[in-house]
Amino acid sequence: MTLKVLLRPVPHLERHPAQHLVLIGIGAALAFGAAIGIAWAAGFGSVLHELRHFDPVWLPVAFGMEVAAYFGYVVAYREIARLEGGPRLGLGRAGAIVAAGFGAFVIRGGFIVDRQALEAAGLEPRQARIRVLGLGALEYAVLAPGAALAAVILLARGSTHPSLGFTLPWAIAVPLGFVAAFAALALRNRVRDESGWRAVLRHALDAVHMLKKLASQGAVHGGAFVGTTLYWVGDVGCLWASLRAFHDSPDLAALVIGYATGYALTRRTLPLGGAGSVEALVSFALAWTGIPLAKAVLAVCAYRIFNLWLPLLPAAIGLRQLKRWRDVAAES
Repeated sequence: MTLKVLLRPVPHLERHPAQHLVLIGIGAALAFGAAIGIAWAAGFGSVLHELRHFDPVWLPVAFGMEVAAYFGYVVAYREIARLEGGPRLGLGRAGAIVAAGFGAFVIRGGFIVDRQALEAAGLEPRQARIRVLGLGALEYAVLAPGAALAAVILLARGSTHPSLGFTLPWAIAVPLGFVAAFAALALRNRVRDESGWRAVLRHALDAVHMLKKLASQGAVHGGAFVGTTLYWVGDVGCLWASLRAFHDSPDLAALVIGYATGYALTRRTLPLGGAGSVEALVSFALAWTGIPLAKAVLAVCAYRIFNLWLPLLPAAIGLRQLKRWRDVAAES
């Protein structure tokens, strides 16, 4: 198979395994390049010094936290899918979709996997798109208030790390953003033309409306918020344990701010699982909270082993299952 064929743009379910391997290699190169660049900025001597004091006892903790994070996302995904009479996905199918969507071989981000999987499960394209947008809104609806609370705690303490440039935007913009989003729902029924930018606006408003429905039906769909909370707690916990492996005990509120700032775009929206961009953004965000950059880059690299690279196997299995289910549906 020639390089031209390997790099040919085709849908993720149509790619040859060799094409996926090429994409994984590109992601690995981006991640490695970003890590080397940040290590250079921190000073290779400082990075090697911190590496000599590595404590592997925290690695099982990081692994366990990331497993909890993935499980939480699966729970939230199932609730989003079954809202308003949508498909009831089994744990296996939802797990396969979630794992594949976080894979380092998806060029357009995991949400494209979600949309196509939900369509294959029986949803109309528009409903599938709205649910995917709703899933993204749900992620931020849980993470943003946590970051805002952390910012308020730091402001109340008078902490200088992170600076006001980090804490004030979270403390002010998040409440205003929630008010603006739900106030905009009043316009939802007025936007009827679904072409051009109006379609984007209508879908975004429908996603916020879906979030409102989830919240109003907490007894039925509370798992969406519980699962998303578990996802973020587990992922932040994995990063915290990775920092502890390099003998750094970060302030929890500062860590949440650094994490949330580094994930201005969640990794499910990023190409190739955020390879390269996450390493750079989260490392520098942690450094801005007061963690030495040498420790930050090493901790983020350890975190990404559990967050991206170890899950490659379940992601590949999940992708294979999605292909099999698609073929079965096409034959029936």
